Amino acid sequence: MTVPTLLIAAKAPVAGLAKTRVAKAVGHELAADLAAAALLDTLDAALALGWPLVVAMTGDLTQAARSEEIAGQLDRADVIEQRGDGLGERLANAHADADAGNGVVQVGMDTPQLTVEDLFAAGRLVADGRRVVGPAEDGGWWLLGLADPAEAAALKDVPMSQPDTGALTEAALAGPAEHLRTLRDMDTWDDAVAIARDIPISRLATVVRAQVAV
Repeated sequence: MTVPTLLIAAKAPVAGLAKTRVAKAVGHELAADLAAAALLDTLDAALALGWPLVVAMTGDLTQAARSEEIAGQLDRADVIEQRGDGLGERLANAHADADAGNGVVQVGMDTPQLTVEDLFAAGRLVADGRRVVGPAEDGGWWLLGLADPAEAAALKDVPMSQPDTGALTEAALAGPAEHLRTLRDMDTWDDAVAIARDIPISRLATVVRAQVAV
């Protein structure tokens, strides 16, 4: 099939700025390390897929946890700066910036349990001209695939990080979307522990196991 571009929207895992809800339970340094581990696990799957990879980054990576390891992985991707004010606008702009004419499949860095198979399934749907959404347990979404990335402009008017973000996103798109499996976002320490149980062989699980048995 003609492969789309894989887009990862990422935030530099800087202590004090990354995963602040997780930090309430475990502190800023550990929260940043968890975010870094999740990003690296996500990049592993993305790079194994072998599609054109664009990472839309915000924040100062030089100040981030595991900055050298992340930078090494990003050498194999096209890294662009996020632009825009709110998250919806930044995501819409990232889709436009990543578009190479074959559609875009976009994920974030909070679902390191995603697999190459998940991404391939989304890409196959996008290659077939369809929209695809990966729902999140909290009512948001962890993946958005669009055959026409211009449709992502609708995200500018969608409130993010709400229990109805997923439903509002689908309502804002130009037509119906196919669904992938539902995943849990890593928004809290409890989320991190639960995700680590699902992916015991991962950087994230290694970080969590240093704190609790999983």
